[in-house]
Amino acid sequence: MKSFFRFAVLALVLVIVAMISGLTAMRLAIHGQEVAVPALVGLTPNEAERSVSGLGLQMFIERQYYSPQVPEGRIMSQLPLPGTKVRRGWQVRVAQSLGPTRVTVPDVTGQSEHAAELNIRRRGLDVASMAAMPMAEIPADQVLAQNPTANATQLIAPKISLLVTAEAPPQAFVMPSFVGQPLGSVSRTLQDAGFRLGNVNVAAIAESPADQTNTPQQPGAPTPPAPPAQATPASIILSQVPAAGQKVVVGTAVSFEVR
Repeated sequence: MKSFFRFAVLALVLVIVAMISGLTAMRLAIHGQEVAVPALVGLTPNEAERSVSGLGLQMFIERQYYSPQVPEGRIMSQLPLPGTKVRRGWQVRVAQSLGPTRVTVPDVTGQSEHAAELNIRRRGLDVASMAAMPMAEIPADQVLAQNPTANATQLIAPKISLLVTAEAPPQAFVMPSFVGQPLGSVSRTLQDAGFRLGNVNVAAIAESPADQTNTPQQPGAPTPPAPPAQATPASIILSQVPAAGQKVVVGTAVSFEVR
């Protein structure tokens, strides 16, 4: 019994030692792959690329800004900061200086989107973002505002954001009920509101037996077809499409069945 207990304690000690050794080796392996990010501010892109590649890192020029302090083409900021511990293969993002501002921001308000883009790119600038706003009074595809404004002197980035007009959505209405009203007055109401009159069908009227009896027919002669009924302004509406309560937009065709 004592020998078995000693064997169990020895096995447990060996397992604990193996776990500690494994964790230590893993920690050494992980930290062995870590490097300190070098300082890149003030270097050229080629110099910065050589500095990070020698440590197994990567570099990506994420943005460009105007700067009166940092010469054109030099790195002006970086992330992660110098001295930060990262693993090999990590990407260091940098911003590059464009030097002092030497470009005049053009005034593109009132121009079309295409003309504004051409005007901006001709100055060596770019479009940062473009937002659209529906405007009923102003034609679509026209620049309403820009940022930075025209002739701005404190230009930070070589990008301009634009606000452009978009087509206003058609006005929506809730279809009223025209059942029981005369077709003539309803047609005028629809036209005044900007709607169209669709198909108008006359409901079929069943012929009564008395009408068949009073109609003289020769033996063997075929029954002549009744002439199709015609809708008149006085015809009364029995049903409509779209139905009452549905949402419709201006220009929708409204069809009726009348009697």
